[in-house]
Amino acid sequence: MRVDEGDALVRFSRYLAGRDRVLWAMAGEIVGLLDTCESGREPARGRASDLMWLWTLGAYEVVRTICQARGCFAGRFYGEVAELKAALERVRVANTKMERVKYDRRARAVAVPSEREADLWDDAGKDLRVGDPAATVSARGLLAGYVRVMRSLAADEVLGSHEGSLG
Repeated sequence: MRVDEGDALVRFSRYLAGRDRVLWAMAGEIVGLLDTCESGREPARGRASDLMWLWTLGAYEVVRTICQARGCFAGRFYGEVAELKAALERVRVANTKMERVKYDRRARAVAVPSEREADLWDDAGKDLRVGDPAATVSARGLLAGYVRVMRSLAADEVLGSHEGSLG
């Protein structure tokens, strides 16, 4: 995916800006697939579900990388991206580790049931409910939240480069 020189994230990392653009494109594809579903039983729902799983992994990693470089971003953006990371983490942990998010790292893990669907279908919202079946999250909401936060980054909120954050 071609990265626009005007993209603020390029100031931090051209590579990460490219991955971010891929995630925006995937988000659009997932929403487009969901829009075509009438009952949640169509092949489009399955494809949207598969892409949502991959999108969640990628989005979490982009956001995690930004959060690790806290000093490279202005406080307003960092605060929003940290909230986004927590929302993505709740879905990612349930879907990849098949555990509930635990905030005490010493606490024993609690399994998310493995005899379950990958996600639930919300007929009224033509939406996937993803993550822990006991506390699902709207796929549309997660996708929109990511795009909103990442698009809100202004060039003057990028205070340093990725390479500089590691040195």
